Amino acid sequence: MPEIKKPWVETPLIESAALSRAAGCRIFLKLENLQPAGSFKSRSAFLTQYLRACLGQKAEFLSNRGIGNYLLQRIEDLPDPSSVHFYSSSGGNAGLACVTAARSLGYPATVIVPESTKPRMIAKIRTAGATDVIQHGATWKEADTYLQQEVLKKDSSGVYVPPFDHPDIWEGSSTLVDEVNTQLPGKSDAIFCSVGGGGLFNGVMRGLDKHSWTDIPVLAMETHGADSLASSLNAGKLVTLPGITSIATSLGATRVADQTFEYGKRKNVKSVVLSDAEAAMGCWRLADDERMLVETASGVSLAVCYDGRLKKLIPGLGHDSKVVVVVCGGSNMTLEMLVEYKQTYGDVERLTTSDLDVPSTHTAPDF
Repeated sequence: MPEIKKPWVETPLIESAALSRAAGCRIFLKLENLQPAGSFKSRSAFLTQYLRACLGQKAEFLSNRGIGNYLLQRIEDLPDPSSVHFYSSSGGNAGLACVTAARSLGYPATVIVPESTKPRMIAKIRTAGATDVIQHGATWKEADTYLQQEVLKKDSSGVYVPPFDHPDIWEGSSTLVDEVNTQLPGKSDAIFCSVGGGGLFNGVMRGLDKHSWTDIPVLAMETHGADSLASSLNAGKLVTLPGITSIATSLGATRVADQTFEYGKRKNVKSVVLSDAEAAMGCWRLADDERMLVETASGVSLAVCYDGRLKKLIPGLGHDSKVVVVVCGGSNMTLEMLVEYKQTYGDVERLTTSDLDVPSTHTAPDF
């Protein structure tokens, strides 16, 4: 069999001098924005035992990596695998990962996105090879309901691909921690990532369990208006948000997975909610400090590194403490958006202290 290009990569873990200076500890960036589909979603895995047993080389390159694992397992369930058509609902990144994996296997894929999805993201999904991109509903949940109750019923060969709520999706995301274990010099003193529906967060928690790192502090980051985990933890039960009002649309799940809620109750987990302005600030400061464009779903985690926020959240961190920040994705960001965010939300810098030794301090808006 000819060599098949893998739909995922082992992403770099880089130590950022600028963010380390800003945070007062050693900041390591796990660059999931460099995945082929632009986010950690490329990792989401499904039933690799079947893949290894039945699919030879394809099973090997997809093992524990990529939504392609899920797609291949579903092929087995249909009487005519050649007719399979994959369908995913997504605010953008999961749909992009689904299409990327499906096309690498030679199958069609259609994505249902909410009305809030930007035209540029829709164009990216189409360019990746989507058969169609359909907009429906105000939120991801409404788009997902439409897919399952309307679209799939019209296609007997249609296969549903969940964007985040499945144990093997989480297992795939946990491989991120496997990589950190080999890349980081010693054990991490903290790790934080953003939370949408919970696929990434659940994977991180699974990975920490696998490596017996259950004492490591974990910051579960959300933005106001997309804070379904924090709202559930505050209520003491799973709750559904009435809608998503945050600009961080990749975090736009009105309700987290049941397992996300359970993980969120662990003693080593701290739920943190920042404003859209702070998430946007994290994006433009990373661009100025490390020359990378990432979306606000990543920016909310990066923002913690600036202006003394991290030390307030985890007071025990010292100069030599090692903190891993999962940069979850960068597909939904452009230079134009970054400039707009800087103009709209730039006054957030007036409300915080700034370190003049951090490069992005000197490019902050002057209000």
